Amino acid sequence: MSSAPAPEALAGLRVLELGQLLAGPFAGFLLAGFGAEVIKVEPPGTGDAIRKWRKLEGGTSLWWRSLARGKRSITCDLRKPAGRDLLRRLLATGIDVVIENFRPGRMEAWGLGYEELRAIDPRIIMVRVSGYGQTGPYRDRPGFANVAEAFGGLRYVSGFPDRPPVRTGASLGDSLAGLHAAFATLAAVHERDRADGGSGQGQQIDVALYESVFSIMESLVPEYDRLGHVRERTGSALPGIVPSNTYRCADGRYVVIGANSDGLYRKLMHAIGRPRLADDPRMQHNDGRSAHADELDAAIEAWTSSLPQAQVLEALVRADVPSGPINSAADLFADPHVAARDMLEPITLPDGSTLRVPRITPLLSRTPARSHFAGPELGAHNEEIYVERLGLTPDELDALRAQGVV
Repeated sequence: MSSAPAPEALAGLRVLELGQLLAGPFAGFLLAGFGAEVIKVEPPGTGDAIRKWRKLEGGTSLWWRSLARGKRSITCDLRKPAGRDLLRRLLATGIDVVIENFRPGRMEAWGLGYEELRAIDPRIIMVRVSGYGQTGPYRDRPGFANVAEAFGGLRYVSGFPDRPPVRTGASLGDSLAGLHAAFATLAAVHERDRADGGSGQGQQIDVALYESVFSIMESLVPEYDRLGHVRERTGSALPGIVPSNTYRCADGRYVVIGANSDGLYRKLMHAIGRPRLADDPRMQHNDGRSAHADELDAAIEAWTSSLPQAQVLEALVRADVPSGPINSAADLFADPHVAARDMLEPITLPDGSTLRVPRITPLLSRTPARSHFAGPELGAHNEEIYVERLGLTPDELDALRAQGVV
């Protein structure tokens, strides 16, 4: 007999997701993937703005279908007193976590600040995501990911020294804030509920987009504090850690090589046919290699530029040197390792067609995340939540619709 599957890792955790766009919803996406019930509250008529962002199909963003996986969608106009009253009734049904990413002060203006929420249920954990945090002189400024990446130091060091700072290609400020929010949520749930003396109390979590960026900036702070060193843009190289760079191949494609330990450096030099450089006394340790980074990069690219990317990577894999291609979406779809790890997960859309989306990671051996269903239609779960759970009659729900509340 086969044993029953283990409950999902976050089964039983009930989350109410307010706000729109990416940072707060990304936290909700992660929690939903690992089994939390996430009820997403959206404005009637329009819904979350991401429903219309980037590439659309049938009027709905493909990004939405991926980001809102596993969430229940209900509509509620929080600008209206009746909408706020409806939300308070929902909070009283046993919600564990509220995620919001409005500007600081907006929830208080609606009578839905943390003190009001804890009066409804002292166990509620309120996760607040904003550009600059709930306090400080910049708290009231609007803040999107691009601004947070700039303010937090990431944009300053991104790009080449003779060109303007560049974007990284994804909304890292939002995704990093969502990761921080999800992690902090689980820390607060553990503190509240742990068997060896949990407090039984909720708390408020303050996530600032710029701080989520600032926190990953490696040695930027201590180097400036002790040495006055300001890290600058260095393109594709990793200054002070050599060799580690991007190199052009004969077919116009690129490879990334990171042979920055002493042993890996020697393996790389033998692989590219430069044994003298492998044994050069100047290059035996990283400080010496850093002083001759241009010489080493020229030697490496002289080799990579003589071969197509596939042959370069094949030689480096044989030599056990860390390396890889710079993949496009098409490359990822064709890659056997991506396929073997099931990283392209099929989900069924409301029209019955299939869409492949990134598998939710990281991978848990016994209680892995899964995509329960694609991002739903706007208000798809109104009846389930308002009628079946909250106890409204169908006529009451229709009346709220007519008033534009849901």
